Amino acid sequence: MKNFSIAILALLSVLVVSSVFVVSEGERGIVFQFKKIKRDSSGEMLVYDPGLHFKIPLMESVRKFDARIQTLDEAPDRFVTAEKKDLMVDSFVKWRIVDFSTYYLRTSGSLDNAQALLKQKVNNGLRSEFGTRTIKEIVSGDRDAIMSKAQESAASSQDDLGIEVIDVRIKAINLPTEVSNSIYERMRAERTAVAKEHRSQGQEQSEIIRATIDAKVTVMLATAQKNALEVRGEGDALAAKVYADSYKKDPEFFNFFRSLQAYEKSFNSKSDVMVVKPDSDFFHYLKDSAKAGK
Repeated sequence: MKNFSIAILALLSVLVVSSVFVVSEGERGIVFQFKKIKRDSSGEMLVYDPGLHFKIPLMESVRKFDARIQTLDEAPDRFVTAEKKDLMVDSFVKWRIVDFSTYYLRTSGSLDNAQALLKQKVNNGLRSEFGTRTIKEIVSGDRDAIMSKAQESAASSQDDLGIEVIDVRIKAINLPTEVSNSIYERMRAERTAVAKEHRSQGQEQSEIIRATIDAKVTVMLATAQKNALEVRGEGDALAAKVYADSYKKDPEFFNFFRSLQAYEKSFNSKSDVMVVKPDSDFFHYLKDSAKAGK
């Protein structure tokens, strides 16, 4: 009897615990009764707010949904502009569930289904906005207007999906990889051509400057050589004039002095032998003492 009472109490405890469920802050709950959504007397789906709630054990089950703000951020998509140019647009969407009954009926409570449907709506709005603008308009300042229009276009998701689109933001706008590569190659080729042109112009200017300097140096050296020859000639002429004037004043002394210079140079060598004719004029002043005295 005692064991039976314990079993009854344990069963009652399990039933009580299984009849209680808690919806946390930031969540909402929907109760299913034999796989059918539990509704109120008016036929509306019952959505349970955060708190402690009760359900019928074994007959009812609870499914909880995140009521916080969600972020839809997937890979960039390709959009076409008014000039039929492709752009890769990277965007994200902030959204949350506001009508849980509609959300569940439209998406079966699947987050992936909800994001796929929401992304389609947002992309349709972005595609229509990009299709009416050129690349220049998109890049130069229409990005805010595009995001606002896309958010307005996605506002219908509240009625269709039970989702409120809080914000739509464009993170980056780029050209497709194949287009970017071709543009970079063309820019590189243009810059290379410009660089070659600048180098050739610089080489030409270098040759002109070098030729001009070489010509100036040649002229300066020729002028300097000319001036040096003129100065040397003037010096030689002056020296000759001085010698001539000195010779005219006393020719005999001049001859005597030149003979002494000749003797000095002749006997300055280390050789002590000299072969000279006896009647040579070389010893003219040594033989004639009278002239030497003069």
